[in-house]
Amino acid sequence: MRYEEFTIEGRNAVIEAFRSGKTIDKLFVLDGCHDGPVNTITREARKGDTIINYVSKERLDSMSKTGKHQGVIAYAAAYEYAEVDDILEAAREKGEPPFIFILDNIEDPHNLGAIIRTANLAGAHGVIIPKRHAVGLTATVARTSAGALNYTPVAKVTNISATIEELKKEGLWFVCADMGGETMYNLDLKGAIGLVIGNEGEGVSRLVKEKCDFIASIPMKGNIDSLNASVAAGVLAYEIVRQRML
Repeated sequence: MRYEEFTIEGRNAVIEAFRSGKTIDKLFVLDGCHDGPVNTITREARKGDTIINYVSKERLDSMSKTGKHQGVIAYAAAYEYAEVDDILEAAREKGEPPFIFILDNIEDPHNLGAIIRTANLAGAHGVIIPKRHAVGLTATVARTSAGALNYTPVAKVTNISATIEELKKEGLWFVCADMGGETMYNLDLKGAIGLVIGNEGEGVSRLVKEKCDFIASIPMKGNIDSLNASVAAGVLAYEIVRQRML
C-alpha cells in the first residue's frame, strides 16, 4: 500500500513531520536500529497515536520510492482526525439524534473513501475507524471521498467494542450488517443510531457483533452471496435515512 505524497522518508524529514504537528498513522523503523536520531523519532511517535512497526531492510527498501529512507519511513494522514466527542457535538449543533458510521477493520482505501462519501450524503454526523488492522485517511481515501472528508469528521479509536459501549451511554443503539440477521425493513432504526459495517472479507467481528442491538440483513435475490462493503453501507444507511424522515 502506497500513500503517494503522504509517504515521508529519511530521518530529518520524519523528525520534522512529527515536530510540525503532522498526524502520522504509521512509522516503519529498521529492526535493531536504536541510534540517537531513530530513538528521537520513536520517542516523538509514542507521544501520539502512531503505530510503530519494526521491519527488515528488505521491507523498507521495497516500500521506499527515493531509495534514501535511512531506516525510517512514515505514513502521514492526508486529513486530521476528529475526536468522538466532535461527532456527538456535530449532532447536537444540528439538533439531531446522532447518526454515526462505525467501521470494523475496512482495509481497502477505495471502500473507506466511498463509505465516508455515503456517510456525508446520508446526513451522518461522523465516521469512526480503528487504529489497527484498517486503512487510515490516505490520499486515495481523500480522493475517493470526493470532498466529503472536508465536511464529515472521522475519529480513530483503539477499541471499537469499547467505543460502542461508551456511545451506548450517550443513548445510541447499534445495528450491524450481517447475512444471518433480521431483514432490515422489519427493524426500527429511528433515533440515535450507530451503523456498523464489517471487514470486506470477514464481515463484522464476533466481539463487535455481540455489542450490537440489531443485526440487519439486506434482501438479496441474485446468485452471489454478498455486497461490497461500501455498497452494503449505502443500502443500510438509506434505510436509516428513510426511517428518520418518517
